[in-house]
Amino acid sequence: MTTTSGTPRIVGAARTHFGKFRDRSLESLAVEAGIDAVRDAGLRRTDIDALFSGNAYAGSLVGQRIGKEMGLDGLPCYNFENACASGASALAQAYRSVRNGEFTTVLVIGVEQLSALGGGLLPIGEDDPEIQAGLTMPAAYAMRTESYLSRFGGKPEDIAQVSVKSRAAASRNPYAQYRTPVTIDEVMESRLVADPITLLQMCPNADGAAAVVVTSDPAADGDSRSVEVLSSVVLSGQFFQGWRDMAWPDITLRAVEQAYASAGVTARDVDVAEVHDAAAIGEVMYYEALGLCERGEGASFVLSGQSSLAGRTAVNTGGGLLSRGHPLGATGVVQVVELVAQLRGETGDNQVEGARVGVAHCTGGGIWGVDNGAAAVHVLAR
Repeated sequence: MTTTSGTPRIVGAARTHFGKFRDRSLESLAVEAGIDAVRDAGLRRTDIDALFSGNAYAGSLVGQRIGKEMGLDGLPCYNFENACASGASALAQAYRSVRNGEFTTVLVIGVEQLSALGGGLLPIGEDDPEIQAGLTMPAAYAMRTESYLSRFGGKPEDIAQVSVKSRAAASRNPYAQYRTPVTIDEVMESRLVADPITLLQMCPNADGAAAVVVTSDPAADGDSRSVEVLSSVVLSGQFFQGWRDMAWPDITLRAVEQAYASAGVTARDVDVAEVHDAAAIGEVMYYEALGLCERGEGASFVLSGQSSLAGRTAVNTGGGLLSRGHPLGATGVVQVVELVAQLRGETGDNQVEGARVGVAHCTGGGIWGVDNGAAAVHVLAR
């Protein structure tokens, strides 16, 4: 195997449909996305030097199980668990391995089959003091919503407008789990989950997989469909004992600042973004942390249409987690797949005209005393 050190580019990208697939195996979902990504790159499986796998709940040796089914057994294989940022973390390390010349061409697969766990809330750390006190993820986002509205004004309907935008985009995305448009009244009248958050303001669980091929092969430089990875950052949350600002995602801000600086871009350069909208309030807060608008202006940013396809910066153009669903290990990778399609000009009715720079943002998990356990940001460009 001859390795080259150069600019990492994504030359293949693919995803499965997302939904509840209890009659399928996790491996079959991953293999579907992996094979399609290799084919999209115009490569053969023998061109792949290593496999990087992201998954949160399927146990050990997920990548090896996938590789065996794909005929990639025997290759270097790396498995990443970083809660919701598992797939994004796998991509980040794959990027570094290619950039540093360890491998020339690698396959990154994020996969999850949450239906295997049954319904309801996902299991999280029972020994965590906040979990023991009764905290759930919907409750955390409810506190974020209340804190945000108390500080900056507005009403719950303003935040819920994110869900309306999400479903409008998903209605034109055949891969999304929920594709029926909704009105603001339907969002607000859906079942109350954690006051003031209703059901349609929280992302659903999902099964699915996504994959990308990353390479430093010089031939990719002349590939009109290749997308350059300008930067990749993964950070962990900082511990603060006592009061913390529920309306400000510190970990995201730090990751975004590093990613922009490394890529040599600013928020003004970003044409399209994929952000971690596990709840509607999350997308609003992340507009601000990504610098797409000033702090406190996130609600007005969505209400004015600035995050829509025709807006200043289009956000979650395929419907995001709110409509696609949140297959934890796959989420960070499918965000990048969506951006690759946008930058190639291949998203049909959801296409952002002239998109050249995209940002993918994914956070993962929560533990006592920190904003989030992990945050990953990737900057892509054509």
